[in-house]
Amino acid sequence: MAKYILFDTETTGNQEEDRIIQVGAMIVDAKGEVEVFDELCSTVLPIKIEAMVVHGITPDLIEGKGTFVETNFYKTLSALNNQDNYLIAHNIPFDMGMMEKEGFVSNIRCIDTLRVAKHLLPEQKSKALQYLRYSLEIYKEEQREADKYNITIKAHDAIGDVLVMKLLLSKLVTLTKEKFPDVNPMVKMEELTKTPIFIETFTFGKHKGKKISDVCQSDTGYINWMQKNMDLDVDMKYTLDKIMGHR
Repeated sequence: MAKYILFDTETTGNQEEDRIIQVGAMIVDAKGEVEVFDELCSTVLPIKIEAMVVHGITPDLIEGKGTFVETNFYKTLSALNNQDNYLIAHNIPFDMGMMEKEGFVSNIRCIDTLRVAKHLLPEQKSKALQYLRYSLEIYKEEQREADKYNITIKAHDAIGDVLVMKLLLSKLVTLTKEKFPDVNPMVKMEELTKTPIFIETFTFGKHKGKKISDVCQSDTGYINWMQKNMDLDVDMKYTLDKIMGHR
């Protein structure tokens, strides 16, 4: 019986050296039973002020706590780390990258609700979790859901974000069923997680708002510079490769 592990981490910062200091998770089985995890953990790195501003976790809150690999969540995840189950997060590459620093080697299926939202909700101005929380009116449902599991909802708090993500996932499952009625929605969302998206217009830089295909013709030098010097995400790489390859 598959289990669906929705999780989120809070960290000392968002750079290469940073580490996990909080994990929140809801593990859901096929019968709808839910196991909740909300754990703080220690690290040898100091928490950056910029990170405290976002999540509000201060050094005194993690003093004396065990490390991430000592959390109940990590022990449970390790036992479920196989192809029967799904690990689900919003922008999962970030959280997976953080867990890999702790020694986690994934053998589990992954779904990124951020990437799935990009595929299924192209009309949404932003696909950030907090934006979708309000634009999709998830906030109207969240308190009832939180009361069931004794969860306090706070933005940029691991377990609070997981609860919002659980409600978002339900909406994405419904949309997946509508768009792909003959496919298991979880299998399809796993596929969408791995599928790059063609981007129509620039959202940054000197060509912000312009069609990428037009800029590829009018300013090839800028495109070449981008490809050599910028850390482009998978969608931008795919878009530029597709356009430039057809020239």
